[in-house]
Amino acid sequence: MNTFAISYDTMNFKSNIMQFKSKVETAFYKISGSPEVNTKIPYIVVDNFPLMGLLTALRFLEWVSENPRGVISLPTGKTPEYFIKWTTHLLENWDEKKIKELRGKYGMADLKKPSLKNLHFVQIDEFYPISSKQHNSFYNYVKKYYIEGFGLDPKNALLINSDEIPLAGGKHFSEIFPDSRVDLSLRYREPKGRTEKEQQESIFLIDDWCTDYEKKIREKGGIGFFLGGIGPDGHIAFNVRGSDHHSTTRLTETNFETQAVAAGDLGGIEISRNRLVITIGLDTITHNPDAVALIFAAGEAKATVVKKALENEPSVLYPASVLNKLDQARFYLTTGAAASLQSSVDAYYKIGEWTQEKTDRAVIDLCSRLNKYGHHLTMSDLKEDRYCNMIPGLDENTVSDVFKSVVGKYEKGTAVEKNEIYYHTGPHHDDIMLGINPHIHRLSREDSNTSYFSVHTSGFTAVTNDFVIKALEDTKRFLDKGQMQMTNYPDFFENGYKFKRDKDVNHYLLKVASGEDCELRRGLAHRIVRDMVGLYKLKSVDQLRDQINNIIHILKKSYDGEVNQPDIQKLKGMIREFEEELVWGYFGFETSHVSHLRLGFYTGEVFTEQPKLERDVEPVLEELRKFKPTVVSLAFDPEGSGPDTHYKVLQVIAEALRLWNEEEDLSELRVWGYRNVWYRFHPAEANIIVPVSLNAMGVMDGAFTNSYLSQVDASFPSYQHDGKFSDLTKRIWVEQLRQIHLLVGKNTFYQSENPRTRSANGLLYFKEMSVDEFLTNARELEKSMEGIVF
Repeated sequence: MNTFAISYDTMNFKSNIMQFKSKVETAFYKISGSPEVNTKIPYIVVDNFPLMGLLTALRFLEWVSENPRGVISLPTGKTPEYFIKWTTHLLENWDEKKIKELRGKYGMADLKKPSLKNLHFVQIDEFYPISSKQHNSFYNYVKKYYIEGFGLDPKNALLINSDEIPLAGGKHFSEIFPDSRVDLSLRYREPKGRTEKEQQESIFLIDDWCTDYEKKIREKGGIGFFLGGIGPDGHIAFNVRGSDHHSTTRLTETNFETQAVAAGDLGGIEISRNRLVITIGLDTITHNPDAVALIFAAGEAKATVVKKALENEPSVLYPASVLNKLDQARFYLTTGAAASLQSSVDAYYKIGEWTQEKTDRAVIDLCSRLNKYGHHLTMSDLKEDRYCNMIPGLDENTVSDVFKSVVGKYEKGTAVEKNEIYYHTGPHHDDIMLGINPHIHRLSREDSNTSYFSVHTSGFTAVTNDFVIKALEDTKRFLDKGQMQMTNYPDFFENGYKFKRDKDVNHYLLKVASGEDCELRRGLAHRIVRDMVGLYKLKSVDQLRDQINNIIHILKKSYDGEVNQPDIQKLKGMIREFEEELVWGYFGFETSHVSHLRLGFYTGEVFTEQPKLERDVEPVLEELRKFKPTVVSLAFDPEGSGPDTHYKVLQVIAEALRLWNEEEDLSELRVWGYRNVWYRFHPAEANIIVPVSLNAMGVMDGAFTNSYLSQVDASFPSYQHDGKFSDLTKRIWVEQLRQIHLLVGKNTFYQSENPRTRSANGLLYFKEMSVDEFLTNARELEKSMEGIVF
């Protein structure tokens, strides 16, 4: 958890510092105790994601009451989840006692229930080409959640329906662009042949359609209420970094960051990389000078782009900075999303007692800002720094004290541990490996230690249809060649398929060692056959072959990003589970030490369910009771990006530990919070630092590449790196070593008497906590919903 992500209610800022026209915003601003607004665009900070949804819903309904025939433009994706739920909940229960009290609390006590039926709606953006019939089209989302969900009049809606945008010869986009690729260079060059000529004509027709769409928006007076999220590159709508602030509705390309985020919607980066978008422009959003334009952002993952948008002058580098021209532009932020703002950093240092962590952070950050080694820092450097000059008793020993603090963390990371039982948990397959693998590997060499690995979700969304098709075609080919001998055993289809799962792992890893690629595919096929026999209750090779053909047929008919039927989701999840067993088999762990909980809240839908006690918490509690660990590791990403899987799994584990704490004395239990490719610890907030050698990096990368077959092509990459997660992990470890090098000097490592220190080419950070410390950090399950059940 980023220590900058704090609550502002202790800051005692004057509530009248910022004047809002909106009663809702005024009330939220006063109650939250948000600091004085000193950014280019005003913002309000709330504690959590559901509360941000409430703020947005109330502000929307307040605006609608004043503009019952106004023009609205609302977002798609996961971020609007609680905006949609709260808006619906408020309208359906407007005059109930609890809702009346809630409205009164936030300045809407006397407001009559607004009607949405006369509003005009403008769709913000859409992939192109994509059929409006697909569940993953934004058109479908808008129809489902806004037109139908909010009861809007379809006649008042401007929508982007790719199926109806006119193209050359009246043809459908599937005829003009059969591979769904649109080459925008045809705008500027001569076409080659009839096909390109039709495509060029169609592109210009789409451009005309976009111009007409823009005209219709302006004929309505422009957008009166705009609500949008902000992308990893700072984009709003699909106006990516570099977009002209005077841009209008257009067909355009996107950048890698945007494509990586869209990969989950479209079925992989291979698809999103080649898909264009139609988006309203930045000038479309700001055309109406009286527009209310809201950007909402949740989680520390958005902190950097939020800072850039709010604290810089308007620039094409920061698309959201265009909102500076609107008097009623606002950012609604959770504490995590506001974490990097100057006011948040100031608050971190000014509020509460001074700690060694604050000293460490101030000095380490100063080294980075000045690009200066710690032993070269002068007293003038320290005194002139905004935060170092706050350090109590600042003197010549301050930097050496930070040095000692970091060395202490490093010594903890290299300490020998014996007779420990480790329960390593991961929200997804590969989270544990990418987060803490080198440390696990070293500790596992001590025979008295025992490790268990528990992956809490199925992970089926990370397996592409294309991967499954190829794997099943391989399986069928091996069957046809008689190379799946186990299917000939008399009891295989009755009970035999249940056994020898460790043999599958061993067979596969032996072929990794011998370099027999074909045998690797056969090793995967062995496990697929076992899983399919159990999943579909198959009784013969013929039934197996028929089922394989059926799945291949279904997947080939599916559109990219389509939600698979439950049995195929389960089969995909089983592939991921086998991959996880391979990873830990690499280090000598049997499959009995690797569990797959498949928690029920993980469904693959746009809005996943909240975790439930019996369904989601009980399985984790049972494993705690069974294994009786002395150390529990977990992905420590509270409020990472709003309603994400990491955050929900963390809450599940927290609740399980609370319940176990009532049964057992857990005063000696340690909790290790790790982070991986999605979020990073600052070395000041981590309290354990582990050296990572080139050998350890190679082992991790080899295990990842050879075990996670479905992930090698990086179909669902991080927006930070176009490639495998293992490559990004190595890069992070190397960057973290450089961070510490700058403080303590490179010679501290290469001149060390300790060979582990001399061989360090990267560093791994994590945070060790007691159970009480962890539970204090982890938000209660019920509070994440603010006591409201929709």
